[in-house]
Order: sequence, then structure tokens, then C-alpha cells
Amino acid sequence: MTTLNELILTRNLSKVVSDQSRGEFFAGLFALGCLSGLAARVIQSINKLGWVEAFFETFEVSVLVWVSCAAGVYLVLQDRTIGIRSFELAIGAAFAFLVILPIGALSWLAVTALGFYVIIFTENPSSRRGAFILVATTVPVLWSRLLFQFFADFILRMDASLVGWLLHTPRTGDIVEFADGSGVLVILPSCSSLANMSLAFLCWVTVSRLVDHKRSTHDVFWCLLACASVIAVNVTRMSLMGLSQWHYETFHSDLGAAVSNILMLGLILGCCLLGVRRDFFQRI
Repeated sequence: MTTLNELILTRNLSKVVSDQSRGEFFAGLFALGCLSGLAARVIQSINKLGWVEAFFETFEVSVLVWVSCAAGVYLVLQDRTIGIRSFELAIGAAFAFLVILPIGALSWLAVTALGFYVIIFTENPSSRRGAFILVATTVPVLWSRLLFQFFADFILRMDASLVGWLLHTPRTGDIVEFADGSGVLVILPSCSSLANMSLAFLCWVTVSRLVDHKRSTHDVFWCLLACASVIAVNVTRMSLMGLSQWHYETFHSDLGAAVSNILMLGLILGCCLLGVRRDFFQRI
């Protein structure tokens, strides 16, 4: 009986391997990984803000991350090639094991590893483009945060230096004196420009891969321009906050943050679309 069951299981497994499209298989894994990675942030946001406010705040996850996850999975799903390699089932099982653990970082690590596997060993162009986007998605949600853990002091001091330079006021570490001398401005990790730079990088990869942009030497310029634009907006906002207590209360408010985020998003998208304008208009 055991031998018969094993034979049936083997045949069923072989049928799955031979009949399953590669796009559906990998897209399902990527979707599971993204949902698992974002789940902790979503739950935390709901507990903190409530369902309605959390929804309108996109669960405190950048809209660029949500869009990139969806775009990456969509492109991978376009691969209609039939047939999964036997060892890829083992890869899928290991991936599923990592993402079901209640540790968001492990999910994004698994997405990174699977993304590189698809990029290196898959020939379908759409799958590779989707995998590029999904690997890039892990930068703001995982790798930039790890980088910040190691270089937090340096990064915050760089932001503080720029703010102090604009205000023409003394700086000590990540603390800048107000322009009117009424207090000090402390540059906290949540104010860092690094997170916004990683989103600019993600937007460039997502837009360029979606329109199947032909790589050129100008790509670095447009990507750096997008990063520079968000640094400029972020540092300008912090500098305005450092003018006085009134300016701090005004620009540190929810409205100030919303205006700043919309402006940064517009600049990021503008730079990226300008960089891929030829491919973009060809798609339209």
C-alpha cells in the first residue's frame, strides 16, 4: 500500500511539474512572499491607526512599494512556458517555508534570492523584468534598513550637515540649532533621506522595466537625478522646520508631511518618465 501511495504521489507530482506554467508557479511564490513581507506592517498600521485611516495611509507603506510588487508579479505571470524543473519544486518549498515564518525580513530575503534565481536562470524576458522589479522592491523594505543600521550616524550627520549649511547655524552630530536660536532640530532616523533615495531607485527600476526600456549610459543620470530631487525636497523641508518653533510646528505636521511626500513622488515619477520617454510613448 505504501509503495502504491508513493507511486500515485510521484505521478501526481510529475503531472504538476510537466503541466504547470512557469509564470504561474513563480508569480504565486512572489505574491506569497510580498504579502508575507508586508503583513506585519499592515497589521501594525491597522492596530495603530484603525482600518479606515490605515487604508488611506496605504498601511504606512509607500504606494511605490505596492505598485512595484503588483507590477513585478504581473510581469512574471506573463511567462506561459510550460514545465517546471524538478529541483524548482524544492526551491519553492524552501521559499514557502521562509515566508510562512512570522519574520518579515525573511520573506524579503526569500524574494531577493528567488528574484536573482529567475534573473539568472530564466530565459523569458517578461519574467526577468518582473524579477528585476521584485528584487528592487526589497531595497527600501529590507536592504536600505540594514544599511542604515550600520551607517546610521554617518547618514544622519550628512543630512544634518546639509540642513546646517542651508540655515547657516552650528551643528553637533545630528543636531542642528534653530535659525532664530529658539531651540534645536534633531535629525531622527525617520527623517533620513536614505529611505526616499531607495524609493527613487525602486521607481526607476519599476518604470524602466515596465516599458522594457533599452539600457543606456544616460540611465545613471536619470536615476541619480531622481535621488537628488528627493534629497533636495527632504533637506529643504527639514531646513524650513529649523527656522523657528512656528515653522517646526507647521512643516512637521501631517499636512506638511503629505505635501512633501506628494512633491517627492511627483519629482521621482517625473525624472523616471523623462528618462524612459521614448519607450514610454512607444507603449502608448
